[in-house]
Amino acid sequence: MTSKKNNSTLGFGFSTEHTDHCFIVTLPASQAKSAEIMISEHFHWQPEQDTPVEVSLTNQDRQLKVKLTRFVWSQIEEEVKAEFNRRLRGMGLKTGRWLKKGQVPVDRTLGKELTLLAWAIEDADPALIPTAIRNWLGLAPEERWWLYTMTNAATGHAISDRNRGWRKAVRFALTENPVMESVIRNRYSDFELTLSR
Repeated sequence: MTSKKNNSTLGFGFSTEHTDHCFIVTLPASQAKSAEIMISEHFHWQPEQDTPVEVSLTNQDRQLKVKLTRFVWSQIEEEVKAEFNRRLRGMGLKTGRWLKKGQVPVDRTLGKELTLLAWAIEDADPALIPTAIRNWLGLAPEERWWLYTMTNAATGHAISDRNRGWRKAVRFALTENPVMESVIRNRYSDFELTLSR
């Protein structure tokens, strides 16, 4: 992502001028709590067209990473939007929003962070989701990227790797022992100080 003003981004910070690599959040038309939200990683961007971007369990170029019920998604969507938009504003990029239905592209680094949080809560007790969000917010972006990379390499398949190995470890790491508010505030202060230099 660039630090100069760029209003040509799509969704949350995705710029087709810089890369084809992005994540896509697919939100179904159904508003039922059990409807599935899909998060997928794409290495080749398809120009805007009338048909949705395809998602696959087997194609590495458009691989589904995680499915969440709309109920679980509703627990994190506002916090994730706030975190991403705070960072996008800090870099001079336009902010994003989630759609009621359709597909939202997400910058590849932000997509890794979102997927990490989704992996942590996909099989968690819903009562632990606020703790997962706080712990996720307490991590620096680089820590989230590293955890995504390690988890994805070992257990990145949306279905067959669910609740195994690194995915299970991420769930326990983010749903237990919430970080203190001061840690989150300090991380925000450090980010703002970096931007002002």
